[in-house]
Amino acid sequence: MSMATTSRRVLAAAARRAASRVATRASSAITAVKGREIIDSRGNPTVEVDITTTDGLFRASVPSGASTGIYEAVELRDGGARFMGKGVTGAVKAVNEVLGPALAGLDPTEQQAIDDKLLALDGSKNKANLGANAILGVSLAVAKAGAGAKSVPLYRHFADLAGNEVSPMTMPVPCFNVINGGEHAGNALAFQEFFVIPTGAPTFKESMAMGCEVFHNLKKVIKTKFGGDATLIGDEGGFAPPVDAQSGLDLLMEAISKAGYDGKCTVGLDVASSEFKVKGEDKYDLDFKTPEPKKNTAMTLSGDALADFYADLCAKYPIVTIEDPFDQDDWPNWIKVCAKLGDKVQIVGDDLTVTNVEIIERAIKEKAANALLLKVNQIGSISESIAAVKMCKQAGWGVMTSHRSGETEDNYIADLAVGLCTGEIKTGAPCRGERTAKYNQLLRIEEDLIEKAATPIYVGPGFRTPNWMG
Repeated sequence: MSMATTSRRVLAAAARRAASRVATRASSAITAVKGREIIDSRGNPTVEVDITTTDGLFRASVPSGASTGIYEAVELRDGGARFMGKGVTGAVKAVNEVLGPALAGLDPTEQQAIDDKLLALDGSKNKANLGANAILGVSLAVAKAGAGAKSVPLYRHFADLAGNEVSPMTMPVPCFNVINGGEHAGNALAFQEFFVIPTGAPTFKESMAMGCEVFHNLKKVIKTKFGGDATLIGDEGGFAPPVDAQSGLDLLMEAISKAGYDGKCTVGLDVASSEFKVKGEDKYDLDFKTPEPKKNTAMTLSGDALADFYADLCAKYPIVTIEDPFDQDDWPNWIKVCAKLGDKVQIVGDDLTVTNVEIIERAIKEKAANALLLKVNQIGSISESIAAVKMCKQAGWGVMTSHRSGETEDNYIADLAVGLCTGEIKTGAPCRGERTAKYNQLLRIEEDLIEKAATPIYVGPGFRTPNWMG
């Protein structure tokens, strides 16, 4: 029996247990589904879905990435001149004319059954017919309606769906993306994200204070070194100074020190190396954004040289996580870097694994990574996302819940991180409303749990192995 089959059976059993806990309530029913086109944080259209049930109206919206893996579920876009081809009226039509009508009368607490129905209606392996953005919008709204039907917070409903009965619950460690490069910024920096991670905080609330203070000190440091223009922010709220990888990490360490948090903050990287892999060669161009003839050819490294570079950085800085160190198809180098650094550093699959249980299963068997970046829009439904998390946890992997560069004000990933006990979350810098919406929801969740005499754990340096491992 494959790991994917086992994971599905365990998930179904968890759903049955959760259903038994609410068997005494009056059943809820979906009465209407409405999709619409709204605008995300990058000025591009995305899908929003309203689901009306006998308990009220529940709304969800779908994020979108700039740096996307080629194996992600298909995001349906209109093409043509309108919105430069990025309209989503086709996906909205799929919600209103295909997916929505099929859900009339169904109980929103039956998440797995509804998600299975959505996938069957699409009929393709990668959701290319109706669009992952259409399917996810409905799946997310159903989850919120399910929580409403049970009169429980969304994080509790996610925990029930996954079979997470561990108490106390766990607040995730925030990974603040405070320096932007790669496809998220207009500077020459190849690496996409540089994280400040307050692993030494005693509570989530304190971790937010630490992250915000480091962020403001970083702004001062950058302004002093490079001038005010370098403090303009990128897609995810971080700064985009004219630095390379090492000097970017130096800036982080200086800001941490000036904030008074030496030894209390670690750092991390999202390399997003698929963006600068040299096609057809075992080479990576760290100067990929510089046009010829100004390009520095010395910054083009072989896979082995790039792995050595990561090792050197880890020796010099308190790096605890590296995401997408190699291209999504470069399995040999993933395996080598995980063997080289994985005992001390989290090696996170994003473009490699795309929240897909079939690819995750391969990565586990080949020891190509030891952590998952959880992005629900990569796979396109809540049930599939939960299955991916459970598979990773059962293999001993870490799980980092993640936003996308194109976000909305929807804060569901905060509840997902707590309900699935992922132990870590990245949702940008403590800047820009679509980013702080998630952090603020986590503050509310922590407060809610404390008020219910169920004070949560802040997992700190143990973020890779929190108290529920699937």
